Amino acid sequence: MNNQSKTPDPDKEELPTQKKLDQLYKLIDGIDNAMMTTRTSDGALVSRPMSTQTRDAGTDLWFMTNIESAKCIEIVADPHVNLGYYKNDSSEWVSVNGLAKVTQDRAKIRELYRADWKAYLGDEGGAKDGGPEDPRIALIEVEAQTATYMKSNQPKVVTMLKLAKALITGQPPKLGTLGELNKSELGQGQGRS
Repeated sequence: MNNQSKTPDPDKEELPTQKKLDQLYKLIDGIDNAMMTTRTSDGALVSRPMSTQTRDAGTDLWFMTNIESAKCIEIVADPHVNLGYYKNDSSEWVSVNGLAKVTQDRAKIRELYRADWKAYLGDEGGAKDGGPEDPRIALIEVEAQTATYMKSNQPKVVTMLKLAKALITGQPPKLGTLGELNKSELGQGQGRS
């Protein structure tokens, strides 16, 4: 067993859990799309962009999909997913490791329904019209297990200057501070949205 103390990460800010939760929520709420990574039946990882519909009960995240999509089959077979969020103008990012489940709960679908879902589903006529009762609509709920993020409080121009300086000096830039939340800490955010 290694009893050596862990070297502190200079990019990781030690903050109270509530402050880290607030930073995480603000980042997720400020980035519309996530890259959702699932595992195929042959073990390959596949990612696709997904629009976050809402965040509730702390860090539970909801996404709309077509029940006929491969991702639904993949999630049923292996619920472990990763959500990668990236904000280009600030280089901020979030990585959420979670457990996903697919549901066709009509009450939840009606609650979250947005008219732009029709664009993703199309109108095939009859009940398959892209409306809230469309039988193709499913929701994916991701229950966060861990989250890592980088928060930046600097304008894009400062980020670009730091990157240019790093190229010249060979020293990695400090673009922001890292935060990590484990399952217990994420659980403290339950009920907040």
